[in-house]
Amino acid sequence: MFDLSSVDLLDAFTRELKLCKLRSGEHVVVLSEPGSRGDYVAAAFGAAKACGAHVISATVPGGSPAPMPSTHTGAGPGLVSVLNDSTAQDLLKSADLVVDLTREGFIHAPVQQEILRAGTRIIFVCDAPDVLIRNLPKEGDKAEVLEGVDLLERSSVMRVTSDAGTDLTVQLAGSKPEFQCGFADDPGRWDHWPSTMVLCWPEISDGQIVLAEGDILLPFKEYVRSPVTLQIEGGHIEKVSGGAEAELLSTFFEDARDQWARSLSHMGWGLMRTADWFATAMYGKDDLMGMDARAFAGNFLWSTGPHPVLGRESYAHLDIAMRGCTVTVDDVEVVTAGKLTGD
Repeated sequence: MFDLSSVDLLDAFTRELKLCKLRSGEHVVVLSEPGSRGDYVAAAFGAAKACGAHVISATVPGGSPAPMPSTHTGAGPGLVSVLNDSTAQDLLKSADLVVDLTREGFIHAPVQQEILRAGTRIIFVCDAPDVLIRNLPKEGDKAEVLEGVDLLERSSVMRVTSDAGTDLTVQLAGSKPEFQCGFADDPGRWDHWPSTMVLCWPEISDGQIVLAEGDILLPFKEYVRSPVTLQIEGGHIEKVSGGAEAELLSTFFEDARDQWARSLSHMGWGLMRTADWFATAMYGKDDLMGMDARAFAGNFLWSTGPHPVLGRESYAHLDIAMRGCTVTVDDVEVVTAGKLTGD
């Protein structure tokens, strides 16, 4: 959206790789595909060199499209060229850090877990340049999200309410709380620049979710224009009612021909205070992935489809970012009417 020089990008990528604790002598693979941004490849390569690392730039054929048309869902089959190529996999497993500049990555592909188990750190980068720079993480972000993870781990129930009518009760047992902080600094860690959020993978949730005007549907990258009510039973969407967006969601679920399309997957809240809720309206749909919406401080983010804790594979992945919610974990209110408690 804004003109940024190669110097700006090099500086941002260098700061990011330092947050990833890249050390002199480590090995970096800059992973790209033909459609990746060339300026990102150059900036990542230069930043790795500036940190004293050994660096290889690897360009692989692009991924196959997901069974459903979508833009930046992160739920498709990912880079088939990597999934079907043991040599490419061995290269990534041998690296200390992979800078993933591909369009879709392979977030939900089992091979990514194999690469992480080898100790490789992976940082996924796929958003507009000024979004990356505006939302460059800080080292202290990790400590803050870990507080949220600790709270979820020792709690039993999360409740989400809103003036619009949302009232959802979530059972936290076995929900495997996780986080994103925008940098990958531990061996075997995957993260996403930019992102600052707490999330978990519950199995059971009940009640209703009411999407209000201004909530954001991803990957459609559309704002809700009229209220949508979703009835939730046992972690599944049993009924969708409302205006145009209700019809959009219902059609998506039906066309998915996926048994898990109406099943809830991860949910949690955002802590990225530099994010702009209106960013989705300021860019073309191919210009950004939508991390401002996904990680906006005080949002409630929930999703559908894939669920690694339950071993559920699905391409019908939606992320829905909501404003104005109150999120309570046991007796602790972490978000109050769309604002981080204590801010």
